[in-house]
Amino acid sequence: MLDTLADLVRINSVNPNYEAGVPEAEIADFVEQFFATRGIETWRQLVYPDRPNVIARVPGRDPQRRIVLEAHMDTVSTIGMTIDPWTPEIRDGKMYGRGACDTKGGMAAMMHAVAQLAADEITPECDVLFAATIDEEFSYRGVVALCNSLDPGDVDPRILSHETSPQNPWTAEAAIVAEPTDLKAVIASKGLVRWKIETRGKAAHSAKPHLGVNAIEHMAHVITAIQQDTLRLSQQKHPLLGPATCNIGVIRGGVQINFVPDRCEIEIDRRLLPGETRETVLEHYQQLVDSVADEHPSMDVVMHPPMLSDRPLETDADSPAVKTMANVLREMGMDADLIGVPFCSDASKFGAIGIPSMILGPGSIDQAHAAVEYIECSQVIQAAEIYRRFLVEFV
Repeated sequence: MLDTLADLVRINSVNPNYEAGVPEAEIADFVEQFFATRGIETWRQLVYPDRPNVIARVPGRDPQRRIVLEAHMDTVSTIGMTIDPWTPEIRDGKMYGRGACDTKGGMAAMMHAVAQLAADEITPECDVLFAATIDEEFSYRGVVALCNSLDPGDVDPRILSHETSPQNPWTAEAAIVAEPTDLKAVIASKGLVRWKIETRGKAAHSAKPHLGVNAIEHMAHVITAIQQDTLRLSQQKHPLLGPATCNIGVIRGGVQINFVPDRCEIEIDRRLLPGETRETVLEHYQQLVDSVADEHPSMDVVMHPPMLSDRPLETDADSPAVKTMANVLREMGMDADLIGVPFCSDASKFGAIGIPSMILGPGSIDQAHAAVEYIECSQVIQAAEIYRRFLVEFV
């Protein structure tokens, strides 16, 4: 299993939307070959050129029921890393390298759990699908294509289409998504919406600022209003996730010091709680921006459409999938408490089409995307056993 993880780490799979990124074709080849050499059925779903999802299947007693194990193949950029990203090294029980934690450790564990199921000639109650997907680190296009691909009435899971079919979304009894959770079962995660706000002024020479309209000064009023509004978010807390959050992460404005700036923009990251939607959140901020503009008649301010959004995840703790996972963790003497996390993942896309979904994987989110990324090797081995037991015990 650790050899498989090392092989995965050696493959550059930085998302092509980032500097020095590449399509996921090479790592997809590796995943496909891993299962093919073990006689396990695999197929591809081409999402974009040289960017396929890879799906493997172990048949169950009831092909109308499915369990999905999912892990993403892409990683974030290697810029800023202080270790060799593509030379996996084990020191003090940890494997180092880009993607070792996020999320090739979980992927290797899932691959071996599925392979062991087949090697032991165990027929689970449900079909088991392992999906290695593209693009989680940028805009989730791999899992979205997967979730739009299968008709629940299809016995043969090879019937795939990249076309969206909202009337026939595919179904499963459970989905487990590999992200670093220190092997704890996550049943809730925050959603997000990211967008820009722009103020537009009038350029002029700084010696005669009264001839211009300062877009940065107008943006200062908008930022102040957002800061005051953010205080209200702490008043409502989710039992597993805490409060929603809002962060202004980028500001741009002005050309040079002796110009009155005619443009300024900010980029906002708003984390959503279960029950909140992108539409209601954006409507709230539009009303906030409008109220600021009403107080400053010369202000020209525009809210741009969202650049990225994701729904929150909240899975019923009493669902059979969650109960089975909790039982597996207890049987292994591990922490079976159910938790929430503030980060987004592919899990919310499964949850959005009604599949009881959990996030569980080896490693700590603190090591994901880090300059020195690593994962505890023992957790990778434990993760594989957790996944295997879940597949066997779920009925």
